[in-house]
Amino acid sequence: MNNVIILGASGNIAKQVTEILVENENLNLTLFLRNKARLGKADVSKANIIEGDVLNLNQLKEAISGQDLVYANLAGDLESMAKNIVKAMTENGVKKIIFISSIGIYDTPLRPVLKPYRNAADIFEASDLDYTILRPTWFTNANEVDYELTRKGEPEKGSVISQKSIATFITKIIESPDKYVRQNLGINKPNS
Repeated sequence: MNNVIILGASGNIAKQVTEILVENENLNLTLFLRNKARLGKADVSKANIIEGDVLNLNQLKEAISGQDLVYANLAGDLESMAKNIVKAMTENGVKKIIFISSIGIYDTPLRPVLKPYRNAADIFEASDLDYTILRPTWFTNANEVDYELTRKGEPEKGSVISQKSIATFITKIIESPDKYVRQNLGINKPNS
């Protein structure tokens, strides 16, 4: 059985991933977030819930202990969060991380709003972790699963992607963690 922790579990995409994963009998799911009330009415009865802050290294290390995979769906001081995640995972011997970044982090010149996403991606790539970094285009609420991937160094495509598409792809990685290892991927709706 795999132990999976979602950091930033109250985010919209994380909630959709949680909806899918709580049905998987082969996973032990842990939701890590600052305020469990932000989960709303989601059915999280099968998940372990930890209130904490990714910026608090001791809380993070304790939460990551015993996990097999970390999915980070975060906002805020991403560079400091990435450093804490790498440290907590390394000290606990956890290798697999899925991290949500943003489209445009390799554009020149880099827009200042994207610098934290770029810095966090650089931190994961410089680590020894088995990372999968996702760089989605702008989110929609469309009820569809339709996506394509681009590799780092290839021109990014598309302008939008549904949150449901991203959540579905993340779930596929969680269920097959040996796929997309040490890859940095753009994800978008084809022909958007």
